[in-house]
Amino acid sequence: MAKVKGSGTKQSPWQLTTPSGSSEYQMYKDESLDPPALVCVVGKTELRYDLRCLDDLNAMLKKHGDWMPLGSADEQKPAADGTVEAWGRSPKNPVGGWYGLKKGLRGRFGMYVPPLMEALGLAEVEHNPKNNRMRAI
Repeated sequence: MAKVKGSGTKQSPWQLTTPSGSSEYQMYKDESLDPPALVCVVGKTELRYDLRCLDDLNAMLKKHGDWMPLGSADEQKPAADGTVEAWGRSPKNPVGGWYGLKKGLRGRFGMYVPPLMEALGLAEVEHNPKNNRMRAI
């Protein structure tokens, strides 16, 4: 597992790279928000995901027990069935819908959350040009 730079605070965000390695971005926890959030900064765009997604995704992957495709997609596009992205917006997940918190920017869960899970030692993520998968460790 690669050592991640940053400590996950706004002052020292985690420095991450998308699974394909094509883009760099930053994430940090903001527990002062309601609900507490994982803030993802990509260039000038800020996305937010419910902070509990880390524990919930880890639990789901452990139950799944095998590799799962990431399936990243924008909010406006449908997510492929059986992917991390589809789970991150499913009415059947623990929050009953989107983990993304900013309307219009709730997608891309399967792009930005998995590298943090890997950096935190919770998951293994593939790093191919496309069609990457992840699994719990």
